[in-house]
Amino acid sequence: MATLYPSSPPAPTPTTAPATRVAIVGGGASGVLTAVNLLSSPGGEGLAVTIHESTGIVGRGIAYGTSDPRHLLNVRARHMSAWPDVPSDLLEWAARTGRDVDPQGFLPRRDYAAYLQDTLASVADHRLTVRAGRVDDIVPIPGGGYELRSADTFSVADTVVLAYGNQEPRALVVDGDTLPPAPWYLPNPWNLAGLHLLPGDATAVVVGTGLTAIDTAITFLEEHASRRVVMTSRHGLLPFPHVGQQSTAWVSPTVEAPVTSDGLAAFFGEQVAAAEAQGVDWRAVVDGLRPQTQAIWQGMSLDERRRFLATHARHWEVRRHRMAPEVADRLEAYQAEGRLVVLSGGIARVVDRGRRCEVHIGQVGAPVPADALVNCTGPSPDITRSGDPLLLALRERGLAAPDALRLGLATTADGGLLDAEGHPVPGMYAVGPPRKGVLWESTAIPEIRAQAAAVARAQLAGRVSG
Repeated sequence: MATLYPSSPPAPTPTTAPATRVAIVGGGASGVLTAVNLLSSPGGEGLAVTIHESTGIVGRGIAYGTSDPRHLLNVRARHMSAWPDVPSDLLEWAARTGRDVDPQGFLPRRDYAAYLQDTLASVADHRLTVRAGRVDDIVPIPGGGYELRSADTFSVADTVVLAYGNQEPRALVVDGDTLPPAPWYLPNPWNLAGLHLLPGDATAVVVGTGLTAIDTAITFLEEHASRRVVMTSRHGLLPFPHVGQQSTAWVSPTVEAPVTSDGLAAFFGEQVAAAEAQGVDWRAVVDGLRPQTQAIWQGMSLDERRRFLATHARHWEVRRHRMAPEVADRLEAYQAEGRLVVLSGGIARVVDRGRRCEVHIGQVGAPVPADALVNCTGPSPDITRSGDPLLLALRERGLAAPDALRLGLATTADGGLLDAEGHPVPGMYAVGPPRKGVLWESTAIPEIRAQAAAVARAQLAGRVSG
């Protein structure tokens, strides 16, 4: 059933033209920031915005849905404002609500969800509806617009923004076969109920060494002092930590297209060496390259992008997506206590032992007896392998297609959806992680908020020209 947000909106304001109906599929950060921009932009008075969120709770999504206060943002608070032109907004909100206001600090992820909710509430009025339930299909209407279908209801929109965020983790494949269901197998790391029920002296093997794996390990180990985690991935690389405030920035020369992936890696190494010679930490080089990242990616050929993914991507990501210092300190303490071991090589074999399992890791001789095997390999971006009913329906209708690298949706550079033939789909857009294949840098708040603003401007411009 459709519900209004907030619960007691003011009376509708009369307009001279019919409202333009905008449907946003997904109520996480991408969807909320899109709605905020639509509702707050000049010309947005004639909009009717509906956020379709399966849980009915906006602002959380996968990234910020955790309730564990030890799960921290991996970006400093000063960079996480919902408004690019008001960088202090998050800090001002934190001060008003009695939270930490350190601009160099890393807020709990659950606090950022609350910030997104409050930001949306600050611009919400009669124009906004939040509809609980999963959208299973989107059907073009002859003459223009779309019908959004759920299990027991439907709604109509003139334009649609796909802001569904990250998909569930890719299926865990061991020795060429997809791992089947088992009492000890947790295929979704964001469903922690299975971990909470394990014994106080349990051992968990966590497949993956990224930020999600780290959050999972923290929750599991902090609950009981006798628990143990063995974390493994192909490279065995953990994200690097942030360090204290850096007073010196680093601006690299503009990278001119065309560029090869090996050439880009060499350029980065040269810039790091040049920075270090002047006493500047390599992290400043990574941060200084961020404004260029999307242009560099788009200037690379498809083959070079593939080579980057195969050869350099993981080494870049552990430097680009760093963990908060407090988190790094926790991991170091776990390792010193012998409660956390990080191994390279990934999973070679798993033997089912009923309620438990034995996990063979890389070239390690002895198997690891485990009470749980947790899939933290990261979200599955390939929509051709997704079991999501909406993505299946959009592909069957030819309204959506994977990008060439299968990292998300095929879109124009400015977010317009491309169909199976590569043609723009009128009135359909994407914001956030689904655009990673086109932009590469498309999963962090600074990029998502810019995309949300651009998509809002495009829809408002279309309303005016129409």
